[in-house]
Amino acid sequence: MEDIYDLSLAGEITKNDALNLLDSNPFQLFDVADKLRQEIVGDEVTYVVNRNIDITDKCMINCAFCSFRNSIGYEMTIEEILDSVGEAKDVGATEICLFGGIMPDMDVNYYCDIIEAIKNSYDIELHSLSPVEIFHAAQTSQMSTKDALKSLKTAGLDTMTGASAEILVDSVRAKICPKKVSTAQWVQIITEAHEVGIPTTSTIMYGTVETWEDRIDHLLILRDIQRKTNGFTELVPMTFLNENNKMGNESTGVSGMEDLKLHAISRVILGRDIPNIQASWIKIGTRMAQVALCCGANDLGGTMMEDKISIAAGASHGEHLASNKMKETISAIGRVPVERTTLYERV
Repeated sequence: MEDIYDLSLAGEITKNDALNLLDSNPFQLFDVADKLRQEIVGDEVTYVVNRNIDITDKCMINCAFCSFRNSIGYEMTIEEILDSVGEAKDVGATEICLFGGIMPDMDVNYYCDIIEAIKNSYDIELHSLSPVEIFHAAQTSQMSTKDALKSLKTAGLDTMTGASAEILVDSVRAKICPKKVSTAQWVQIITEAHEVGIPTTSTIMYGTVETWEDRIDHLLILRDIQRKTNGFTELVPMTFLNENNKMGNESTGVSGMEDLKLHAISRVILGRDIPNIQASWIKIGTRMAQVALCCGANDLGGTMMEDKISIAAGASHGEHLASNKMKETISAIGRVPVERTTLYERV
């Protein structure tokens, strides 16, 4: 175990090393991950005051794991989006996350118009879109994905999400999201974003039909990208929620122990390459998030204000965790709460 600990500090842990750790006593893995967390980022636990704005639930992609698509059938106007941003600013938000379904008319100009309207009205970080939106918007606009990214950056896009990654193994993607971008396309678009100066998060959505080997392959792909671009700000593990979707017939999701092992092995594999690992309270609950923060994670995510996508899939932990509740949750485990920006600067 000590040898693996040394390897992970050096950033040299292999797939076999990771599998051996996963086969070992899980509490030894948690201890290794927690020691690495303390070595790399210390005892501070960060969080961001933000709001998710889901533009529309109309979507032509039809992923098997999605519970949000056409749940109501709405599309927000720019005026409604601006009202939501204003409400977020009123409670001290520093970040807006724009998400939503994808429809054929959503070209690059569509997104640029929304971004420009927000930036013209408010001084706030726009952490928005993902490779799948970029891909379809570029196709609709008959331009390259890199040119689409440049246009969005000019319009005011600050950072991009690493969503739509799910599991970066094409055999898995063929079962859970066959109409989304391929692994190679996701990697290309994320890399292009980093190249044009748009940092991104990275994500992993686990618990459907993938294996531990698939999860490790995914994490190693993220590590490889980071070593080339240094453009990832964090890893956001997202456990699969099985209500109101097609995948619920095939998977009930994972146990709490697997949630913790995923956070821990992510810390060991990513080491100093991606130093920030989030424990998403909206996905796993605040109590489990507290435990994950003792198993390698160091960030509690966002206050959210609302997360229609997670709620539709069965998240029962509420839609909003105010800043004072974030601080209480973190302080309760003896760690130091620190409010951050999207780029992990102190507020």
